[in-house]
Amino acid sequence: MNKRNYAGIDYFRMIAALLVVAIHVAPFAVWSKGADFMFTYCLGRIAVPFFFMTTGYFVLSPYVFHKEEKRRSFQKFFVKNFSVYVVATLLYVPVSWYAGKLPRSVGEFFKKFFFDGTFYHLWYFPAVLTGCLLLVLLVRKSVLPALAFAIPAYLIALLGDSYYGLIRGVPALKTLYDSMEKTIGQTRNGIFFAPIFLLMGMMLAMPKFRCSRQFSYWGAGVSVCCMLAEGYVSYHMHLQKHNCMYLFLAPTMYFVFQILLYIPGKAPAWVRNSSMLLYIIHPAVIIGLRVIAKKANLTKLLIEHTFVHYLAVCAISILAVWLIQVVFGRRGGYVPERAGVD
Repeated sequence: MNKRNYAGIDYFRMIAALLVVAIHVAPFAVWSKGADFMFTYCLGRIAVPFFFMTTGYFVLSPYVFHKEEKRRSFQKFFVKNFSVYVVATLLYVPVSWYAGKLPRSVGEFFKKFFFDGTFYHLWYFPAVLTGCLLLVLLVRKSVLPALAFAIPAYLIALLGDSYYGLIRGVPALKTLYDSMEKTIGQTRNGIFFAPIFLLMGMMLAMPKFRCSRQFSYWGAGVSVCCMLAEGYVSYHMHLQKHNCMYLFLAPTMYFVFQILLYIPGKAPAWVRNSSMLLYIIHPAVIIGLRVIAKKANLTKLLIEHTFVHYLAVCAISILAVWLIQVVFGRRGGYVPERAGVD
């Protein structure tokens, strides 16, 4: 597929980044916590899997199916994203110190750096890097070993997340999952969560793994409805320990990603280059806005009204991203491109 046909993917990068901001702000909670849950913590969960799938599509697929000539491209992706993770970690050290959340031991540092993320949103980086390494090892001869790992891993992850209630009454399993969370954090990581979406993105780069456009529309519609119903039931039955993943999230993303591939055209470069920066800086904006609102006696409007808070965070974050791109662009400096993609 020619790059001119990636407009859907590129525009959705920004939508996905804004959905991540919503997850950290809960914009509709001021009116209805139930509606906010359904939109933000159910439908909004498509955001991070989308970024995983773009990595699978643009990075893993060329490496796996055209290995020799694309080896350097994969190495470049790995080094760049690891470097961005280290820089982001250093940028958030003062915030972590102020909040009293710096690691208190070597083991805790290991857990944060390689699994949980050194700040709450930075878990994505170790997850995508770990997931990529796993898949590169598993798909040396075919995708079957990767499928044999990724599908059970995702099912295991569900039991530590939205379906934790199913094992809460089973002492052995509860002890196992609780111990695992203390050791490597949530099952939302590069071992259990990321591989299935990275793999789907990789496979969808091959036409034989795709559906027709019409079937993709129907599949997406049915899958989204099922995922919303799943989220509603698991939430109201108090099954959820976390709400990062659902059983129908995987088929939803399989069909939605294909729909995005059908959208023709080419998005402007700033669209492709902004989502990573927006993802990285928005928590700092949230913190800064809280401080400013408190000092200006605007907490009720800018913080407690969650929708206004969301709009303010998005607006300031987008402005900050634009300024960063302008400054670094003029100086010829490095600006991250294609969040989670290349």
